[in-house]
Amino acid sequence: MDHKQLTLDKRYLRMTAIWAENSYCQRRKVGAILVKDQMIISDGYNGTPAGFENVCEDEDGLTKPYVLHAEANAITKVARSNNSSEGATLYVSASPCMECAKLIIQAGIKRVVYNELYRISLGLDLLERAGVECVHIEDLG
Repeated sequence: MDHKQLTLDKRYLRMTAIWAENSYCQRRKVGAILVKDQMIISDGYNGTPAGFENVCEDEDGLTKPYVLHAEANAITKVARSNNSSEGATLYVSASPCMECAKLIIQAGIKRVVYNELYRISLGLDLLERAGVECVHIEDLG
């Protein structure tokens, strides 16, 4: 990876961390930014569907089953726009789960850059199997 691309990747990843601050979730805040041709075409953070209360956890502190992940929010948001995610790069503050990996593949996203490695790597395994480039960048400085 060249220096210019690494610099851009780190910059976009820092933006995902800031975007994650919009999440009402208590257990984990995740942000995502979808970039194509050096333009941000969509963004998302984890949270409840539109029109629902902004409470992500139940009384036991567990995430409610209908909470959307940041990647899913970014992908569905771009689907409602005039933009296409075909060939785009998804920047996300935590590595994708299996369900989001399926959406990423179907959306035609070709590259995923993430900061935090989620404890379950099945999503990354599926992305790599589908030929999606996955880049883990820990140091955002």
